[in-house]
Amino acid sequence: MFLLRHLTSACVFLASKCLPDSFVLVALLSFVVFVLVYCLTGQDASSVISSWGNGAWTLLGFSMQMALILVLGQALASAKLVQKLLKYLASLPKGYYTALWLVTFLSLIANWINWGFGLVISAVFAKEIAKNVKGVDYRLLIASAYSGFVIWHGGLSGSIPLSVATQNESLSKISTGVIEKAIPISETIFSTYNLIIIGIILVGLPFLMAIIHPKKEEIVEIDSKLLKDEYKEIELISHQQDKTIAHFLENSALLSYLLVFWVLGILVFIFLKGEGLV
Repeated sequence: MFLLRHLTSACVFLASKCLPDSFVLVALLSFVVFVLVYCLTGQDASSVISSWGNGAWTLLGFSMQMALILVLGQALASAKLVQKLLKYLASLPKGYYTALWLVTFLSLIANWINWGFGLVISAVFAKEIAKNVKGVDYRLLIASAYSGFVIWHGGLSGSIPLSVATQNESLSKISTGVIEKAIPISETIFSTYNLIIIGIILVGLPFLMAIIHPKKEEIVEIDSKLLKDEYKEIELISHQQDKTIAHFLENSALLSYLLVFWVLGILVFIFLKGEGLV
Protein backbone atom coordinates (compact mmCIF):
# COMPACT_ATOMS: atom_id res chain seq x y z
CA MET A 1 0.00 0.00 0.00
CA PHE A 2 2.86 2.38 0.95
CA LEU A 3 4.71 1.65 -2.30
CA LEU A 4 1.54 2.02 -4.36
CA ARG A 5 0.77 5.45 -2.88
CA HIS A 6 4.32 6.67 -3.55
CA LEU A 7 4.12 5.39 -7.12
CA THR A 8 0.83 7.24 -7.54
CA SER A 9 2.35 10.45 -6.15
CA ALA A 10 5.26 10.16 -8.60
CA CYS A 11 2.85 9.69 -11.52
CA VAL A 12 0.80 12.70 -10.38
CA PHE A 13 3.95 14.84 -10.23
CA LEU A 14 5.06 13.67 -13.68
CA ALA A 15 1.64 14.31 -15.24
CA SER A 16 1.17 17.74 -13.63
CA LYS A 17 4.68 19.04 -14.31
CA CYS A 18 5.81 17.37 -17.54
CA LEU A 19 2.80 16.14 -19.53
CA PRO A 20 1.38 18.79 -21.90
CA ASP A 21 -2.15 19.05 -23.29
CA SER A 22 -3.22 16.31 -25.71
CA PHE A 23 -3.34 18.73 -28.66
CA VAL A 24 0.30 19.63 -28.02
CA LEU A 25 1.19 15.93 -28.11
CA VAL A 26 -0.62 15.53 -31.45
CA ALA A 27 1.24 18.51 -32.91
CA LEU A 28 4.60 17.23 -31.64
CA LEU A 29 3.93 13.74 -33.01
CA SER A 30 3.12 15.24 -36.41
CA PHE A 31 6.50 16.98 -36.47
CA VAL A 32 8.27 13.80 -35.33
CA VAL A 33 6.57 11.76 -38.07
CA PHE A 34 7.46 14.44 -40.62
CA VAL A 35 11.15 14.27 -39.68
CA LEU A 36 11.20 10.45 -39.69
CA VAL A 37 9.47 10.20 -43.08
CA TYR A 38 11.74 12.86 -44.57
CA CYS A 39 14.91 11.18 -43.27
CA LEU A 40 14.02 7.52 -43.81
CA THR A 41 11.94 7.41 -47.01
CA GLY A 42 13.88 9.76 -49.25
CA GLN A 43 10.87 11.96 -50.02
CA ASP A 44 11.29 15.71 -50.31
CA ALA A 45 9.67 18.07 -47.81
CA SER A 46 6.89 19.22 -50.15
CA SER A 47 5.78 15.61 -50.80
CA VAL A 48 5.65 14.83 -47.08
CA ILE A 49 3.62 17.96 -46.33
CA SER A 50 1.28 17.21 -49.24
CA SER A 51 0.75 13.63 -48.02
CA TRP A 52 -0.06 14.89 -44.53
CA GLY A 53 -2.59 17.37 -45.90
CA ASN A 54 -4.27 14.89 -48.24
CA GLY A 55 -4.40 12.23 -45.55
CA ALA A 56 -6.31 14.50 -43.18
CA TRP A 57 -9.29 14.61 -45.56
CA THR A 58 -9.63 10.82 -45.58
CA LEU A 59 -10.57 10.99 -41.89
CA LEU A 60 -13.71 13.10 -42.38
CA GLY A 61 -16.14 10.16 -42.28
CA PHE A 62 -14.44 8.66 -39.25
CA SER A 63 -14.35 12.06 -37.52
CA MET A 64 -18.09 12.45 -38.06
CA GLN A 65 -18.70 9.08 -36.40
CA MET A 66 -16.56 10.04 -33.39
CA ALA A 67 -18.27 13.45 -33.11
CA LEU A 68 -21.71 11.81 -33.14
CA ILE A 69 -20.66 9.39 -30.41
CA LEU A 70 -19.57 12.29 -28.19
CA VAL A 71 -22.58 14.53 -28.93
CA LEU A 72 -25.15 11.77 -28.49
CA GLY A 73 -23.37 10.61 -25.34
CA GLN A 74 -23.70 14.14 -23.96
CA ALA A 75 -27.41 14.19 -24.85
CA LEU A 76 -28.01 10.87 -23.11
CA ALA A 77 -26.08 11.88 -20.00
CA SER A 78 -28.07 15.13 -19.67
CA ALA A 79 -31.47 13.40 -19.86
CA LYS A 80 -33.66 14.01 -16.78
CA LEU A 81 -34.08 10.31 -16.04
CA VAL A 82 -30.31 9.78 -16.07
CA GLN A 83 -29.77 12.85 -13.89
CA LYS A 84 -32.24 11.55 -11.29
CA LEU A 85 -30.52 8.16 -11.28
CA LEU A 86 -27.11 9.79 -10.75
CA LYS A 87 -28.37 11.86 -7.83
CA TYR A 88 -29.83 8.74 -6.21
CA LEU A 89 -26.62 6.73 -6.66
CA ALA A 90 -24.54 9.63 -5.34
CA SER A 91 -26.54 9.55 -2.09
CA LEU A 92 -25.55 5.92 -1.37
CA PRO A 93 -21.80 6.14 -0.45
CA LYS A 94 -21.01 7.18 3.12
CA GLY A 95 -17.21 7.24 2.92
CA TYR A 96 -14.39 7.84 0.45
CA TYR A 97 -13.76 4.13 -0.20
CA THR A 98 -17.27 3.30 -1.43
CA ALA A 99 -17.46 6.66 -3.23
CA LEU A 100 -14.34 5.97 -5.29
CA TRP A 101 -15.37 2.37 -5.91
CA LEU A 102 -18.81 3.42 -7.18
CA VAL A 103 -17.51 6.24 -9.41
CA THR A 104 -14.95 3.95 -11.04
CA PHE A 105 -17.40 1.09 -11.51
CA LEU A 106 -20.07 3.33 -13.04
CA SER A 107 -17.48 4.93 -15.30
CA LEU A 108 -16.37 1.50 -16.55
CA ILE A 109 -19.94 0.40 -17.30
CA ALA A 110 -20.81 3.69 -19.03
CA ASN A 111 -17.64 3.73 -21.14
CA TRP A 112 -18.21 0.12 -22.17
CA ILE A 113 -21.64 1.12 -23.47
CA ASN A 114 -20.46 4.31 -25.19
CA TRP A 115 -17.25 6.26 -24.68
CA GLY A 116 -18.92 9.65 -25.26
CA PHE A 117 -21.65 8.79 -22.78
CA GLY A 118 -19.05 7.49 -20.33
CA LEU A 119 -16.86 10.60 -20.44
CA VAL A 120 -19.79 12.91 -19.71
CA ILE A 121 -21.75 10.85 -17.21
CA SER A 122 -18.70 9.88 -15.13
CA ALA A 123 -17.65 13.52 -14.71
CA VAL A 124 -21.21 14.55 -13.77
CA PHE A 125 -21.45 11.67 -11.31
CA ALA A 126 -18.11 12.56 -9.72
CA LYS A 127 -19.42 16.09 -9.07
CA GLU A 128 -22.57 14.68 -7.47
CA ILE A 129 -20.44 12.44 -5.25
CA ALA A 130 -18.30 15.42 -4.21
CA LYS A 131 -21.47 17.25 -3.11
CA ASN A 132 -22.61 14.37 -0.89
CA VAL A 133 -19.46 12.69 0.45
CA LYS A 134 -17.07 14.55 2.72
CA GLY A 135 -13.42 13.62 3.13
CA VAL A 136 -12.86 12.29 -0.40
CA ASP A 137 -9.91 13.58 -2.44
CA TYR A 138 -11.38 15.51 -5.38
CA ARG A 139 -8.35 14.89 -7.59
CA LEU A 140 -8.62 11.13 -7.19
CA LEU A 141 -12.39 11.34 -7.61
CA ILE A 142 -11.97 12.94 -11.06
CA ALA A 143 -9.20 10.48 -11.94
CA SER A 144 -11.52 7.62 -10.98
CA ALA A 145 -14.25 9.07 -13.18
CA TYR A 146 -11.97 9.10 -16.21
CA SER A 147 -10.17 5.85 -15.40
CA GLY A 148 -13.14 3.95 -16.85
CA PHE A 149 -12.08 5.20 -20.28
CA VAL A 150 -9.52 2.36 -20.43
CA ILE A 151 -12.34 -0.04 -21.22
CA TRP A 152 -14.02 1.77 -24.10
CA HIS A 153 -12.26 0.13 -27.04
CA GLY A 154 -13.30 -3.27 -25.79
CA GLY A 155 -16.89 -2.04 -25.57
CA LEU A 156 -19.82 -1.31 -27.84
CA SER A 157 -18.38 1.93 -29.27
CA GLY A 158 -14.87 0.68 -30.03
CA SER A 159 -13.97 2.26 -33.37
CA ILE A 160 -11.77 -0.54 -34.74
CA PRO A 161 -14.09 -3.49 -33.85
CA LEU A 162 -17.00 -1.62 -35.43
CA SER A 163 -14.98 -0.61 -38.49
CA VAL A 164 -13.78 -4.14 -39.27
CA ALA A 165 -17.30 -5.48 -38.71
CA THR A 166 -18.65 -3.43 -41.60
CA GLN A 167 -18.23 -4.94 -45.05
CA ASN A 168 -17.42 -2.20 -47.57
CA GLU A 169 -14.80 -1.25 -50.13
CA SER A 170 -12.73 0.74 -47.63
CA LEU A 171 -12.19 -2.23 -45.29
CA SER A 172 -9.30 -3.60 -47.32
CA LYS A 173 -7.93 -0.10 -47.82
CA ILE A 174 -7.83 0.93 -44.18
CA SER A 175 -6.22 -2.40 -43.23
CA THR A 176 -3.73 -2.15 -46.13
CA GLY A 177 -5.04 -5.39 -47.59
CA VAL A 178 -4.71 -7.45 -44.40
CA ILE A 179 -8.49 -7.69 -43.85
CA GLU A 180 -10.67 -8.40 -46.88
CA LYS A 181 -13.71 -9.91 -45.14
CA ALA A 182 -15.66 -8.31 -42.31
CA ILE A 183 -14.98 -9.63 -38.80
CA PRO A 184 -18.21 -9.93 -36.75
CA ILE A 185 -18.35 -8.36 -33.29
CA SER A 186 -18.91 -11.85 -31.87
CA GLU A 187 -15.20 -12.42 -32.57
CA THR A 188 -14.02 -9.07 -31.19
CA ILE A 189 -16.20 -7.23 -28.65
CA PHE A 190 -18.08 -10.34 -27.50
CA SER A 191 -15.21 -12.80 -27.79
CA THR A 192 -14.38 -14.83 -24.66
CA TYR A 193 -10.87 -13.38 -24.57
CA ASN A 194 -12.14 -9.79 -24.58
CA LEU A 195 -14.92 -10.44 -22.06
CA ILE A 196 -12.43 -12.00 -19.61
CA ILE A 197 -10.22 -8.90 -19.81
CA ILE A 198 -13.26 -6.65 -19.35
CA GLY A 199 -14.33 -8.68 -16.32
CA ILE A 200 -10.89 -8.43 -14.70
CA ILE A 201 -10.86 -4.65 -15.18
CA LEU A 202 -14.41 -4.31 -13.82
CA VAL A 203 -13.43 -6.16 -10.65
CA GLY A 204 -9.90 -4.86 -10.14
CA LEU A 205 -9.86 -1.19 -11.15
CA PRO A 206 -12.54 0.10 -8.70
CA PHE A 207 -10.68 -1.48 -5.77
CA LEU A 208 -7.35 -0.13 -7.03
CA MET A 209 -8.66 3.44 -7.23
CA ALA A 210 -10.17 3.14 -3.75
CA ILE A 211 -7.03 1.87 -2.00
CA ILE A 212 -4.71 4.57 -3.37
CA HIS A 213 -6.67 7.34 -1.61
CA PRO A 214 -4.16 9.73 0.02
CA LYS A 215 -3.76 10.15 3.76
CA LYS A 216 -6.09 12.50 5.61
CA GLU A 217 -3.51 15.31 5.81
CA GLU A 218 -2.89 15.09 2.02
CA ILE A 219 -6.54 15.17 0.93
CA VAL A 220 -7.62 17.99 -1.39
CA GLU A 221 -11.36 18.63 -1.09
CA ILE A 222 -13.55 21.04 -3.02
CA ASP A 223 -16.23 23.33 -1.67
CA SER A 224 -19.56 21.77 -2.66
CA LYS A 225 -20.97 25.28 -3.25
CA LEU A 226 -18.67 25.59 -6.27
CA LEU A 227 -20.27 22.57 -7.92
CA LYS A 228 -23.27 24.16 -9.57
CA ASP A 229 -25.99 22.12 -11.24
CA GLU A 230 -25.43 23.22 -14.85
CA TYR A 231 -28.45 21.38 -16.22
CA LYS A 232 -30.76 22.93 -13.61
CA GLU A 233 -29.45 26.41 -14.48
CA ILE A 234 -30.07 25.82 -18.19
CA GLU A 235 -33.60 24.60 -17.42
CA LEU A 236 -34.24 27.68 -15.24
CA ILE A 237 -33.07 30.05 -17.99
CA SER A 238 -35.28 28.21 -20.47
CA HIS A 239 -38.37 28.67 -18.25
CA GLN A 240 -37.63 32.39 -17.86
CA GLN A 241 -37.59 33.04 -21.60
CA ASP A 242 -40.60 34.37 -23.50
CA LYS A 243 -43.00 31.63 -24.61
CA THR A 244 -42.65 32.09 -28.37
CA ILE A 245 -43.14 29.55 -31.16
CA ALA A 246 -39.36 29.31 -31.54
CA HIS A 247 -38.97 28.68 -27.80
CA PHE A 248 -41.64 25.97 -27.92
CA LEU A 249 -39.99 24.18 -30.86
CA GLU A 250 -36.51 24.42 -29.33
CA ASN A 251 -37.68 22.91 -26.03
CA SER A 252 -40.27 20.46 -27.30
CA ALA A 253 -39.70 16.85 -26.28
CA LEU A 254 -41.98 15.72 -29.11
CA LEU A 255 -39.40 16.52 -31.79
CA SER A 256 -36.74 14.61 -29.87
CA TYR A 257 -39.01 11.58 -29.51
CA LEU A 258 -39.88 11.64 -33.22
CA LEU A 259 -36.20 11.81 -34.15
CA VAL A 260 -35.31 8.96 -31.77
CA PHE A 261 -38.03 6.67 -33.13
CA TRP A 262 -37.05 7.61 -36.67
CA VAL A 263 -33.41 6.62 -36.09
CA LEU A 264 -34.43 3.45 -34.23
CA GLY A 265 -36.65 2.51 -37.15
CA ILE A 266 -33.74 2.95 -39.55
CA LEU A 267 -31.49 0.77 -37.35
CA VAL A 268 -34.13 -1.97 -37.12
CA PHE A 269 -34.57 -1.86 -40.90
CA ILE A 270 -30.80 -2.15 -41.45
CA PHE A 271 -30.42 -5.12 -39.11
CA LEU A 272 -33.49 -6.90 -40.53
CA LYS A 273 -31.96 -6.63 -43.99
CA GLY A 274 -28.66 -7.99 -42.68
CA GLU A 275 -26.73 -4.85 -43.53
CA GLY A 276 -24.22 -2.93 -41.42
CA LEU A 277 -22.68 -5.00 -38.64
CA VAL A 278 -22.43 -8.71 -39.42
